[in-house]
Amino acid sequence: MSLLIVVFGVFLLLVLMMKFKLDAFVSLIITSLLVGLMEGMPILNVTKSMYKGIGSQLQSLILILAFGAMLGKLLADCGAAQRIANTLIEKFGIKNVQWAMLLTSIIIGITMFFEAGFIVLIPIIYTVAKETKLPLLFVGLPAVVGLSTTHGFLPPHPGPAAVVAILNANMGKTLLLGLLIAIPTAIIVGIFFSKTKLIKNIVCVAPEGLVNSKVFKDEEMPGFGISLFCALVPVIFMTISTIAVLILPKKAPILKLISFFGDAPIALLYAVIIAIFLLGLRRDKNMDELMKILNTSVKAIAMIILVIGAGGAFKQVIVDAGVGKAIVSLTNGLNISPIILAWLITALIRVSVGSGTVAITMGAGLVLPIVAASGVTPEIMVLAISSGSVFGSHVNDPGFWMFKEYFNLPVGTALKVRFTYSSLIGVLGLIGVLTLNIFF
Repeated sequence: MSLLIVVFGVFLLLVLMMKFKLDAFVSLIITSLLVGLMEGMPILNVTKSMYKGIGSQLQSLILILAFGAMLGKLLADCGAAQRIANTLIEKFGIKNVQWAMLLTSIIIGITMFFEAGFIVLIPIIYTVAKETKLPLLFVGLPAVVGLSTTHGFLPPHPGPAAVVAILNANMGKTLLLGLLIAIPTAIIVGIFFSKTKLIKNIVCVAPEGLVNSKVFKDEEMPGFGISLFCALVPVIFMTISTIAVLILPKKAPILKLISFFGDAPIALLYAVIIAIFLLGLRRDKNMDELMKILNTSVKAIAMIILVIGAGGAFKQVIVDAGVGKAIVSLTNGLNISPIILAWLITALIRVSVGSGTVAITMGAGLVLPIVAASGVTPEIMVLAISSGSVFGSHVNDPGFWMFKEYFNLPVGTALKVRFTYSSLIGVLGLIGVLTLNIFF
């Protein structure tokens, strides 16, 4: 019954938005309330669950979104994004621009989690699309796929890293095996799926206020090195932090300091400060002009923040209603491969609950008892669970709303694209895991 209520909630949400044209934020709040009540949650607990979901979703993400928007707007309005875009186009050519975006996103995505990497890349995506006159989604989807794949499959990202700890797997081996799956998967989905008619025929434009309409002359733009450095400052800090966590003892005093500087919101703050100086003050822009850019950037993402928060509320109501237990009861007694079972449990939780983190940690806990008896290496089981956690992103996933809002897509179109590409990543990931299991 719990699963049927979730299905009804998803259907209701789509009707409110597509039939009655109700705002996404209001629709999500209404649906969260009704689903919680129908699931039998005490009436006061429904609102508590929603507040918890909004808070947990936005606790650090709100800083990432805010500082990311500021950095993106500085890159765009100071000509740095156009310089990076022009250089990528020049080096790769317009025909290979998707490969350029995919390669960039994989490099960034190895250390940066999805939301932070997305925020860093989005101004470059907007500018490349404008400069090449190619469809925005055609240019941007390979980058999003690259980030989704690395975030879902590879430690030290939070989900896979948590499963490595739960299953007592080797972090380095999991990372290497994960790359063998992640790179081919990202190429198949990011390049070949992005060239299908489904993507080519979608027309969308960047949200107002997040892209600069000015076309800079060559002398008006900063150099490529400075432009790229300002865009990659957060990546540099987070990479140093990631490497330090892997090689330094956990109790090393310097590790805490490095981890602080490598925390995504803090790293983005440094990037904003550095960009203000290198792209602004150093190039004769005054502080009033730069602060106007920052203010405009935050205003442009206000509704995006509300929608993502409301998506967190919907997700949390489903989690607190105990839908995960219904998934467990459905899969009990199934006589199938432990790899497929691990993937299936995690994928069902992901589709029902929406949160990849919840799905991956719950899936790992449920699969733990069968890992030793299965004879499958822990690293392979980590990747099976990780693949399942990427599958089937839709309206109960806050990441779906981030994708929808930044690409300015109608909800039906966003659902079709996001659900399809995330499902392809999940299924290809499973095929890759089954293949690796033959050799390892």
